Amino acid sequence: MLGWGTVLPYQYAYASGTRGWGGAVAAVAASLFSVAALVAGPVGGRLADRFSPVLVAVVTKLAAALAAGSLVLADTPTTFVVGMAAFGFALAAGGPAQSVLLLERSASTDRRTTFAWLAAGQALGMGVGAFAAGYLVDLARPDGLDVAFLAAGLGFLVSAGMLATLPRGPVHQPGSPAVDRGRGQATEAMRLVLRQPALRWTAVLTIALALAFYAQFDTGLPAYALTILDVPARTVGLAAAVNCFVLILLQLAVVRWTANRPAAPLLMAVGAIWLACWVGLGAVASFPALAPVVLVSTFGVFALGETMYGPVLNPLVASLAPEGHVGSTLGLFTGLQTGVSALGPLVAGVVLSGGHGREFVGLHVLISAVAIAAAWRLQRHLAGRKVVDPTTDELTDESLQTVVPGAGSV
Repeated sequence: MLGWGTVLPYQYAYASGTRGWGGAVAAVAASLFSVAALVAGPVGGRLADRFSPVLVAVVTKLAAALAAGSLVLADTPTTFVVGMAAFGFALAAGGPAQSVLLLERSASTDRRTTFAWLAAGQALGMGVGAFAAGYLVDLARPDGLDVAFLAAGLGFLVSAGMLATLPRGPVHQPGSPAVDRGRGQATEAMRLVLRQPALRWTAVLTIALALAFYAQFDTGLPAYALTILDVPARTVGLAAAVNCFVLILLQLAVVRWTANRPAAPLLMAVGAIWLACWVGLGAVASFPALAPVVLVSTFGVFALGETMYGPVLNPLVASLAPEGHVGSTLGLFTGLQTGVSALGPLVAGVVLSGGHGREFVGLHVLISAVAIAAAWRLQRHLAGRKVVDPTTDELTDESLQTVVPGAGSV
């Protein structure tokens, strides 16, 4: 993520301003990046079920390296848009395989911690990459972002090389149930997901939480801060840095604190935290003098919700996945998260361009409330089911894993 962090904050300004292709081309490139990722998630999940997840992860990261490097040669709007779409596809296609690898190589009791390390590593890589790029990127020159494209390609090459050293066969930790990947089909996985109420509500929850924050982190939130709250650009950069710092600082501590708590209430808490953040951002519009402080503080509070989101959601989805479709199910949910994020720039552009700051905040308050309701419904479906707690070998309520009739136990 170090290399990708050097590209992400500057791609829009590069396409629209530096290259002079205009905001429409920059927006299309960002949207197609997310649309390609939406398509790639289920495809990558199916491949992770059918083939070695190590092989799938290595090949997709090599493809991402090639796509990122090709952007150096993109001298027309068409080639840039195509390159960004290819990059988004390759980036997302490797996500399910990486998740399966983490599941296969960690004990049940360690899975939240394992995914917490993943989230912290991604945040650190993105943050350090974006910070370093501030001293390397020159948006006044047409080739000023080439160093970032090459850094992104190099980062994925290094990642592919490290993953290639792993054994390709499944590696199971003692006392941990095997990850039953089977030979999953994306369409079959979707049919099975829609059949199970718990997975249906998990899908609604995933979409709502993605829309409530991640879809707006790179575009809507900075645009709201700059156009409605009228804060300086450097304050927005500080807020993003604080978000990264708080996430890294609190990630493992929060995972230890939530280790034996059921997943649904934790995700309900994430929705509540993000709802409170949006309410605060809406209220401070009436107090311009407080806007910079509230903005920076709110980005830090958003990060508190992030510390529970990633480590909890993926293990929960894997535990609910139908037998033989773990990779495909993870791919579907990866696609949902990434795909709905494509709506973020569109919604922000339409609403904020008309100066409708209150409506923008109100929409995301409503979305956060939907996430809370979906998590509550999910908890209702999971409540009362008895499973074996791997930390005690005794029957207990759903906490670290979930058993669903007709589904595999992960």
